[in-house]
Amino acid sequence: MVQLAYVIAGSEATGGAGIQVDLKTFQELGVYGVGTLTCIVSFDPKNGWGHRFVPVPPGVIADQMEAATSAHDLDVVKIGMLGTPATIETVAAGLRRQPWRHVVLDPVLICKGQEAGAALDTDNALRESILPLATMVTPNLFEARTLAGMDRIETVEELTEAARRIHALGPQYVLAKGGVELPGEDAVDVLFDGEDVTVLSAPKVGQERVSGAGCTLAAAVTAELAKGADVRSAVALAKDFVTAGINGRVAAHTPFDTVWQGAYAG
Repeated sequence: MVQLAYVIAGSEATGGAGIQVDLKTFQELGVYGVGTLTCIVSFDPKNGWGHRFVPVPPGVIADQMEAATSAHDLDVVKIGMLGTPATIETVAAGLRRQPWRHVVLDPVLICKGQEAGAALDTDNALRESILPLATMVTPNLFEARTLAGMDRIETVEELTEAARRIHALGPQYVLAKGGVELPGEDAVDVLFDGEDVTVLSAPKVGQERVSGAGCTLAAAVTAELAKGADVRSAVALAKDFVTAGINGRVAAHTPFDTVWQGAYAG
């Protein structure tokens, strides 16, 4: 039987992040992907590749969710960029209409180009309405620091403390990602389930961030959970998947490379 996974996220026009990455990851891992679009992000090559952000109207988001969940028996979902409080409330209301086996939240807190006040409103709405629904949240170093209320995260011990603090906000599992920004030779992630801490590490591939790594990791976890894997196995495979994708990165005219989801199978 074909396994299905659902993603609610934004579009990123260069193909290096967002729902494009999620669906490519699902496909590479043998899962049929269903998607609902929340916003459209297109980098501006005339303005330092900054974000141009256009939200999808809440009613259109609600219609997409209704169609997707009516057409398919969906019980595992990844949440990516939402972008506005209105979008967050619409998605939260849609999620509450049925039970979910897993809700994987990639907590995209800030969209560059948003006004500071709007960004704060979005952050607060995400914490209040979506975070309590998540079975797993996958913050990067900046997001972990923000959600945990910490001034700095510079060691694996501090990353673990951040994961503990975020767990107290409601999710069952926290996968806090150190990436290239955590000092050391390895890219270290910490998985915390409320009791046990699992540290996953792999040698860093360069010292620069690669676009789509966070989306790919969360999507890979989602795909594996959809196939019935336990959380630790899903996270371990996702770590290998994204490491292969960073190694096989795709260059572009942008200031950053992007993850190649096909590298894992290749």
